[in-house]
Amino acid sequence: MLSLGACDSGQQTSQAAQGKSAKAVFHHTDITGSSLQPILNLPDGGSGLRQIADFRGKILLIFFGFTQCPDVCPTTLQEAAEAIKLLSAEQAARVQVIFVTLDPDRDRPELLDAYVKAFHPNFVWLRGDEEQTRAAAKSFRVFYDKVASKSGGPYSIDHTAASFVFDPEGRLRLYVRHAQGSKALAEDLARL
Repeated sequence: MLSLGACDSGQQTSQAAQGKSAKAVFHHTDITGSSLQPILNLPDGGSGLRQIADFRGKILLIFFGFTQCPDVCPTTLQEAAEAIKLLSAEQAARVQVIFVTLDPDRDRPELLDAYVKAFHPNFVWLRGDEEQTRAAAKSFRVFYDKVASKSGGPYSIDHTAASFVFDPEGRLRLYVRHAQGSKALAEDLARL
């Protein structure tokens, strides 16, 4: 499904132990310089289409999910909110969390706004149509698939359970797997 998991070879850790690392060592997978060329071109519900370049100067944490998600999405956003609280005020002001919905049919603007603001007042959301969503997810190599309920209830969505972190210059830097802890995330965000 997602090939980024194999990028973390442990090389940075061994280099740091030998005192040879010229770059920061992160808790999460450093994908700096990867061939991944993610593109965002999605509406934010107010000011038009948003792109990664619109957030230049900020550390971006981008997560793809949906508001009806029972576990991964709320815990990921909660972990991000907790990580921001661990940062100094100056560091926290440099971080922007973006929630990209994979369920534009059910995730209406009012719902998305209430959902992300429940975690942190500065979190923003993006919601494209199905084609825009598919294009953005594909560019990030995010897997998602609607799954019918076995009980006849509403569908769910299986999706990649990871976030992507960009540095203030707009370069993709980190692949953050689900449930790795807010302290580790805060330390990595502070290093950028």
